[in-house]
Amino acid sequence: MFVPPDNPEFKRNAVAPMECLQSGWEMIKSRYWLFVGISAVGLIIGSVVPLGLLLGPMMCGIYLALFQARKGNLVDFNTLFKGFDYFGESVVATLIHMIPIVVIFVPTYIAFYVGLFMTMPQGGSQPDPSMMLGFFGVFAVFWFVMMILLILISVAFTFAYPLIVDRRLSGVAAVKLSIKAAMANFWRLLALLLINGILNLVGILFCYVGLFFVVPITLAAIARAYEQVFGLGDIQPNLPPPPPTFG
Repeated sequence: MFVPPDNPEFKRNAVAPMECLQSGWEMIKSRYWLFVGISAVGLIIGSVVPLGLLLGPMMCGIYLALFQARKGNLVDFNTLFKGFDYFGESVVATLIHMIPIVVIFVPTYIAFYVGLFMTMPQGGSQPDPSMMLGFFGVFAVFWFVMMILLILISVAFTFAYPLIVDRRLSGVAAVKLSIKAAMANFWRLLALLLINGILNLVGILFCYVGLFFVVPITLAAIARAYEQVFGLGDIQPNLPPPPPTFG
C-alpha cells in the first residue's frame, strides 16, 4: 500500500535486535571495508564542528549508503557526501537532539563543581566525612536520573536521520515521527542500542581505533531496525545509465 511521504506509517514492537545485527552484517559484509571507510570519514568530519553541525549530513550520507546497499544499488565513497543534500534538515534534527543534552548536562557539571566546592573544608578545618558522603550520594542519584534521560533521548532520536533520507521529511517532522515510532518500539529498540553500545565499547577498548571497525555493523543494524518499523521508501536508485540499443 502506498504511504504518503509526509505521513509514513510505522509498526509497533517490530524491532528484533539480534536479527537486526545479523541482517545488518549480511547487508554490508561484501563491501565491509568500503563501509568502514565511509563510517570512519563520516564520524571524523562530523566531529570537527561544534554541536555536531556536520554530523547530521554525514549520518545522512552513511544511512543513504546503507539504504542503497539494501536495495542493491550502486554504492561508492561519494555516496557519503550526498548527505549534504539533506544539510538543512539534518542540522535542524541535530540541534533538536543536542540542545536537550546540553541543557541537561551543562547545569549538572556546574552544580557538581559548585557543590563540591561548598562541601570542601574552609579555613584549614577538617573535612566532614558525612557531608562529603551525603554530597556524593545525592549527586550519584542525580547523575543516574540524568543518564536515564540521556538514554530516553538517544532512543527517541534513533530514526530521525533515516527518516530524513528515506522519506525526505523535514528535520522537525523527522524528529517528531522518530519519537513516536521509537516509543512504540521502546524496549526492543533499547535492547538493540544497548547491544550496539557494548560493541562500540569493545571497539573503543582496542585503542579506540577498533570503534571504526564496529560502527558500520551497529549502524547497519539500526538501518535494518528502521526497515522493520517503517519499511523502505522510494529512494531513487543510483545506477549507471543503460547501454545504448541499436536497430
